[in-house]
Amino acid sequence: MAITGNGSLATLLFLFMIPAALHKGAAQYPVQSQNLVTDNVAVVEGEVAVISCRVKNNDDSVIQLLNPNRQTIYFRDVRPLKDARFQLVNFSDNELRVSLSNVTLSDEGRYVCQLYTDPPQEAYADITVLIPPGNPIIESREGQVIEGNETEMTCTAMGSKPAATIRWMKGDKELQGKSKVEEMYDTMFTVTSQLTFTVTKEDDGVPVVCIVDHPAVKDVQAQTYLVVHYKPEVKIVVEFPDGLPREGQNMELSCQAKGKPHPQQINWVKVDDDLPSHALITGPDLYIENLNKTYNGTYRCFAANSVGESYDDYILYVYDTTPSTEPAAHDSRAGEGAPRAVDHAVIGGVVAVVVFAMLCLLIILGRYFARHKGTYFTHEAKGADDAADADTAIINAEGGHNNSDEKKEYYI
Repeated sequence: MAITGNGSLATLLFLFMIPAALHKGAAQYPVQSQNLVTDNVAVVEGEVAVISCRVKNNDDSVIQLLNPNRQTIYFRDVRPLKDARFQLVNFSDNELRVSLSNVTLSDEGRYVCQLYTDPPQEAYADITVLIPPGNPIIESREGQVIEGNETEMTCTAMGSKPAATIRWMKGDKELQGKSKVEEMYDTMFTVTSQLTFTVTKEDDGVPVVCIVDHPAVKDVQAQTYLVVHYKPEVKIVVEFPDGLPREGQNMELSCQAKGKPHPQQINWVKVDDDLPSHALITGPDLYIENLNKTYNGTYRCFAANSVGESYDDYILYVYDTTPSTEPAAHDSRAGEGAPRAVDHAVIGGVVAVVVFAMLCLLIILGRYFARHKGTYFTHEAKGADDAADADTAIINAEGGHNNSDEKKEYYI
C-alpha cells in the first residue's frame, strides 16, 4: 500500500487509526514476553545508517519507526515520510529494518521504535554521526636544530566529531605531547598537540610522525624528518706503513672527519713542536718521508664546521730499522704505542732466583757423588775382611782369591 504524491489526509489518518482501534478493543490484557529491542548506531557522515526494531514473540502487533521529531518514518512496511533516503530493508512480524543513506549531521538524534501493545512499548536507537578530521598538519619551530638543543613541533587535526586524539612517534619510540581541544560550531572540534624534546646527533634524519586516532578514520598521520647539525667527529687512520713505523720508511696519516654541515676546514699540527720541515699536507692527509726518531711526538688533526671544532691525536714512535723485541703491533691511539720501559727490578729478581736454584742443585749433586764414591772403595777392600794377615789381605784386595771372577764394580 503506497501513498500518492497528494498524500490523502484521510488515508493517512486511517493508517494511524487502525492500530489504535485494534488495541482499544483487543488489548485488555498485557502481552507477555514481548521485548522490543534496538541498537545505537554510529555512522560516518555521508555513509549509510541501518536502524533495526526487533520484537521477540510478537502477536501481530504493529511496529513503526519515528524520527527524533517523532514523525513516522515507517508504519509497518509503508513510508509516510517523504524522504527517499529512508528505504525498507526488511519487514516481518519480528523486525522492521530501515536504512538511511547519505547521512548528514542533521540526521543525528534519538529514533523511536514503537510496538502497539497494551500498554505500548518503545525502544530507542541513538544515531551518532562521525565526522573525520582533516589531514593533520605538522609545524616545526625551526627547520634545523643543533645537537643538545630543544626543538618544538605542533600537530593540528581540524574539524572532527568527536574530538580526535594525537600521538607522536620519533623513529620507533613513542613520545608524549600536550594536547589542547578547541570546540567549533555544530559540536565540531579542533585538536592541537605540542611536542618538545632534546635532540642528539643520532636524531639526524629520523622521522617524527603525528598519528591521529578517530573512530571515523584509520591510519591518518603526517610526518617530518629531523635535521640536526652537530660538530665533526674526527678519527686519524694510518694509510701506511702497515706495521710498526721504522727509520727510513714513509708514513701517511689520513684525517677522517664527518659532521653536519660537512667540515670545511681540516688542519694538522704537532703538539708542543713544529711539523717536520718536509711534511706534506694534502687535504685531510699528512705525508712524512724518511722517518727518524726526531719525528717522535703527538700529531693532531683538527676539523671544524659552523657548530664547533673537534680533534684526534696520533702518537708517533719511530723504531729501529732492525726488528728486535718491540711490540708486535702498534696502536698510537690516545697516547698508546710508545716503547715500554723494561722493568730492571723484575729482571734482577728473576736472575737471582735462577742463581740460587743452581747453587742448591750443585750442593745436592756434590753430596750425592761423595756418598757413592765411598761405596766404591768399600767394595774394593772387601777381600781384606777375611784375611789372616796383611799379605793375604793385599792379595785378596788385588783380586787373587777364588771368587775374583765374580767381583763386580758399580759406577754411578
